[in-house]
Amino acid sequence: MKLLTKLPLLALLAVLSFSCSTDSFDDKAEEIELSLITPETKSIEIEILEYINNHRLSLGLNPLEDMTIVKSVAYSHTDYMLDTGEVSHDYFYTRSNYLKENAGAVKVSENVAYGYSTAETVVNAWLKSEGHKANIEGDFTNCDVAAEMNEKGRWYFTNIFIKK
Repeated sequence: MKLLTKLPLLALLAVLSFSCSTDSFDDKAEEIELSLITPETKSIEIEILEYINNHRLSLGLNPLEDMTIVKSVAYSHTDYMLDTGEVSHDYFYTRSNYLKENAGAVKVSENVAYGYSTAETVVNAWLKSEGHKANIEGDFTNCDVAAEMNEKGRWYFTNIFIKK
């Protein structure tokens, strides 16, 4: 009986822990200005990209190349989530349009997550979710990721995929 009362809470936690977005989704139409800073790449970010590319290669898909402008846009959103304390796709349409105009993207998608402590656990969580997995295995040429830790030691992640 206790398990049945905890299932809705566990389901809610799973939904709030990670999410994905594509060009067709935008929950906020309001414009924001992207502050493009490219921080030094962290080892967890390198590992995430390696896990994603290893997964793609295991399926016979092309590896995705990292791209500084994509990393900058991902960092901007990760910093926003850190500031708000919420995992979201807020302003995805703005990020997507920016990458279309400035990186030559014709298609943009993103995965976000919170609270995972290793690259392997966040990528495995994305691969267990149909929408996130579709982004990882999708028809893209480039991707990059930004991971930032809050004051409590919990990671926030934004992984953006583009097709040029």
